[in-house]
Amino acid sequence: MKRIPIIAGNWKMYKTKDDALSFIYAVNVAVPEKELVESVICAPAIFLRDLVKREGEDLRIGAQTMHELDEGAYTGEISAPMLKAYGVDYVVLGHSERRAYYNETDESVNKKLIQAVKNELTPIVCVGESLEIREAGTTDQVVKDQVVKAYLNVSSDQALKTVVAYEPIWAIGTGKTATPDQANDTIKAIRNVLKGLYGAMVSDSIRILYGGSVKPNNVDELLAKSDIDGALVGGASLDPESFLTLVKAAVKK
Repeated sequence: MKRIPIIAGNWKMYKTKDDALSFIYAVNVAVPEKELVESVICAPAIFLRDLVKREGEDLRIGAQTMHELDEGAYTGEISAPMLKAYGVDYVVLGHSERRAYYNETDESVNKKLIQAVKNELTPIVCVGESLEIREAGTTDQVVKDQVVKAYLNVSSDQALKTVVAYEPIWAIGTGKTATPDQANDTIKAIRNVLKGLYGAMVSDSIRILYGGSVKPNNVDELLAKSDIDGALVGGASLDPESFLTLVKAAVKK
């Protein structure tokens, strides 16, 4: 089954407003058609409105996190309805940094996933293992548990509106990258978990990305693998030329 690849840049806590606008003006005119690859920038919340107002036909904007409720007395938080009203299309959920520094859990990711889909946002659900888990040989079981918990009480129709990102924690910002075979094997295992939850038709339709030190010099080899449907990219998404190299590589998949 043909799955349209996704390249999602995660800017984390980088760039000023001027940097962000300079970036979007540079890439708007050069990203491939969205029917060939979905090009996404997940920016700091403070820039989202500015970027959405200037996004071109083939570029989409995403948030880096959101709250699990529609509203409430949660100082500093942002809800799915707020993001939707801004014109945001994607939201990253359960990134390893959010799990490590802000106590996000599989349970909270599950609540946010359901909330995102309810509000017509496409969640990019992050799962992945530490180096200790990789070396212990229990990656597949740990990632399976994360996926099962994230998709608890999620229907087939809802699952079809989601994206998964496999991000080995030991490869994020370290310069280390899972080998293409390692990444593809784990992503196959994730797809198999989804197959067990929803059947082959749904699991074959869900895009699964790889995230972990993806760069222009390794993206072709990663995307050549059967089950890798794109990438969630950190540092290499900050530079317009680098980001464009990545999205153009995905067109060849």
